[in-house]
Amino acid sequence: MSAQAVPNSGSNTAVEGAAALAAVARFNAAFDARDVDAVMAAMTPDCVFEDTSPPDGRRHTGQAAVRAAWEEFFAASPDGVFTSEEVIAAGDRVVARWRYDWGAGHVRGVDVFTVRDGRVAEKLAYVKG
Repeated sequence: MSAQAVPNSGSNTAVEGAAALAAVARFNAAFDARDVDAVMAAMTPDCVFEDTSPPDGRRHTGQAAVRAAWEEFFAASPDGVFTSEEVIAAGDRVVARWRYDWGAGHVRGVDVFTVRDGRVAEKLAYVKG
């Protein structure tokens, strides 16, 4: 999921935004490689992932539950590809707009990341339509 990253120039420091962008970039590189060990290394021990399952998504809490969610996702969609459209940092938060393509179609969405201590602590995923 690579795209041009833009730190927010608001009240948060550019250094904080740059650190958050770097943490999300590490996460995304591991995710694009479908390397679950590296994805989990990029996340905090108490990480949270909310997926896009209707109607409100499922919440996965902690390393074991989040790992299981990624393993299930990668197994179910071996040919899926995420493409980042835009990535914006605001302090310890990063918002990424993306498109997910698979053989029969695509969907667009947004991820809201919270970064703590250089790792992703929370990833909340939302989709259009």
